[in-house]
Amino acid sequence: MRKGIYILPNMFTAGSLFAGFYSMVSTVNGDYRTAALWILASSIFDGLDGKVARLTGTSSKFGVEFDSLADVVSFGAAPGLLVYCWALKPFGRVGWLAGFLFLCCAALRLARFNVQVDTVESRRFVGLPTPAAASVVSATVLFFYHWGWPSSYYKIGIITLIYFLAFLMVSNVRYYSFKDPSLVKRQPFVFLVVAVLLLTVIAAEPAIMLFTLFICYIASGPIGFIMTWPRRRRLEKALHKGHEEMRNSGRRPQ
Repeated sequence: MRKGIYILPNMFTAGSLFAGFYSMVSTVNGDYRTAALWILASSIFDGLDGKVARLTGTSSKFGVEFDSLADVVSFGAAPGLLVYCWALKPFGRVGWLAGFLFLCCAALRLARFNVQVDTVESRRFVGLPTPAAASVVSATVLFFYHWGWPSSYYKIGIITLIYFLAFLMVSNVRYYSFKDPSLVKRQPFVFLVVAVLLLTVIAAEPAIMLFTLFICYIASGPIGFIMTWPRRRRLEKALHKGHEEMRNSGRRPQ
């Protein structure tokens, strides 16, 4: 701290924190659509701060801690308050407990990420990332506003979604992190065409497409977990069998 801190990446983190706080202000004022948009803006700032730090060589322990604290507000407290005031208030205690559980699981997810950051594969997240979970909440609010549905419409589905998102954040389900170095290397021309088409479709119907894309992303984790379950079981059995054979032969496993 005596040597100072890096301004540029921490300004992006501060921008993410500001967006999360303003989302809560909008929620308190009853402007839920604006609150949802500011959470999405916060996720953009959150995605940029880490990339800026890596590209400029300004990563620091202070920046990591500041980012985690900002994420608790922007992707834990802000969406938890938003979904409670928007849809879960009629549920009473069950409703605010759902909002608190979302916040608590977001904090636990971030704490686990900080202690595992040097031991897990960088291309995969363990558990649903908090920005993605918060973005699903925001996309759901915008989706309902797009169709003109009241928050009471499918309210059982909304509270179920919140509990499901909380579970996914603290689960061992793995999600693609989009940090693969090959993504910034040369790619076939068709990749650019697909990206342009995807952006065009999102621009045409942003509420529908963002909701669809985020739902597909959160579903990708459980689907991948189920599909790779037999292979993991075979690997675990093979390792267990190898340890048993070594133990029976009198040798200590390496």
